[in-house]
Amino acid sequence: MTTTRTTALVAAEPALAPLLERLLRLAEAGLPAMFRPNEEDFVFTRAAVAPPLPGAEAVLEARGESVRYAAITVLGARLLPEERQRPLFGGRTAAEYTGVLVERLPRVTNLGDAALVAWAAADTRHPKLEDALARLAALDDLDEGAPQPRYTVEAAWVLSALAAARGLTDATGVERRLRTARDRLLRARIGSSPLFPHATGPGLLPWYRSHVGCFADQTYPLQALARAHVSGEHTGGDETALAAADACGARICELQGEGGQWWWHYDARDGSVVEGYPVYSVHQHAMAPTALLDLAEAGGKDHGAAVRLGLRWMTEVPELRARGTGAGEPESLIRDELGVTWRKVFRGDPRKAVRAARGVGSRLVPGLRLEPLERYFPPVAVDRECRPYEFGWMLHAWLGSVDPSAPQEEKA
Repeated sequence: MTTTRTTALVAAEPALAPLLERLLRLAEAGLPAMFRPNEEDFVFTRAAVAPPLPGAEAVLEARGESVRYAAITVLGARLLPEERQRPLFGGRTAAEYTGVLVERLPRVTNLGDAALVAWAAADTRHPKLEDALARLAALDDLDEGAPQPRYTVEAAWVLSALAAARGLTDATGVERRLRTARDRLLRARIGSSPLFPHATGPGLLPWYRSHVGCFADQTYPLQALARAHVSGEHTGGDETALAAADACGARICELQGEGGQWWWHYDARDGSVVEGYPVYSVHQHAMAPTALLDLAEAGGKDHGAAVRLGLRWMTEVPELRARGTGAGEPESLIRDELGVTWRKVFRGDPRKAVRAARGVGSRLVPGLRLEPLERYFPPVAVDRECRPYEFGWMLHAWLGSVDPSAPQEEKA
C-alpha cells in the first residue's frame, strides 16, 4: 500500500516496511469480522474467551455495537479503492455506508458519535452532510457564545468535523461554529502547559481527576488544531492553532518511553507523566501516527523518529520480553490468524489501583510517583480484545493526508 506516508517511513527506516505492510493488511482482513450485516453496524469489540483446553487457540466473541467505531472505520476505509471497501461494509462503499450512519443520527445523543459521523460525511462528500451538521449543532451549544464544558476528545472531534466540512457548505454556520470550537479547545489548557486535561472546563470530573489528561486527550486536539489550520489556508491559516498543536506534539514526544511507549495519563498542569500504563496498541500503530503525521503535513515539526519508535514497540514489546517466564518467546500482540491486534499491555492491578493512586497523589503533590507500585504491579498483562476503531485509525494514519481534498496516490 503505497502512499506518501508509507513511502517516507520506508525511506527513513526500511526495516519497518514489512511490519507496516503486515499491519495494514491485517486491518483490511480483520474489519469484515467486526461488521454485522443483519444489523448493518460494527461491534464494540471482539474479545477472547477462555480456551476450552490448555494450549488451545483463543476463541473470539463479538460484543456490543458502536456508532463511533463505525464512523472511525469509514474515515480510514474510505482511503481504500472502492472494490476493497465493500467487503468491510457488507457490500457498500464507505460513502454509501456513511448514508446509513447519517440516517440514524436522529437517534444519536452522544456528541462524540455525532461529530464523527459528521466528519465521515464531510470526508466522503456525502450529499446529506448538512443533515449531519444540523444534528451536531443540535447536540452542542456552539452558537451560544460560551459553550458548556465538554470532554476534550469529543470537543476535538467536533473541531475536526467542522474543519472537514469547511468550504463544502455554510448552511449551518460552519465558520462561526468552527471558531467557537477552536477557542473552546485552546482555552482548555491549564496555565502555560502544552497538554490538555480530560475536559474543557469544570463540572464534568471530580476534583482529584480534573488535572489528568489521557493520551487521547492529547492526540485528538493536536490533530484537530492542525486540521483547522490547514482547512483555513485559503484565508492565511491559523498559526495560533498550529502552534498549540506543535507544542502538544513536542511534549508528548519528549515524554515517550525508551521502548517507544506512548504513555497513558499526564498531568495537564505541568506536562508530566502521571501513570504510563496501559500502553495501547492503537496508540502505537495508529493514533500517534495519524496525529503527528497530520501535524508535520500542516507545517508543524516532523516527529517521524518518534512515530517509527512507537511502531517498533508493536513487535518488540519490552514489557513482555522482560517478563522472564522461561516459556520461550513472549506472546505476540499481532495475531494474523485471528485478524486482530491485542488491545493493550497493562498492570493487571485490581480496580486500576495504580492509576487511581497516582492520580490522587499527583493532585496533592505534583510529580509524586509512588515508585513501590512498580514492583507490586509490573505491566506484564495482555488485554486480549480488539475494536474496530483501532483498524479504522490505522488506515487513516497511513493511507491519508491532513487535507482530505488532496488527491490520494494509488494504493496497491
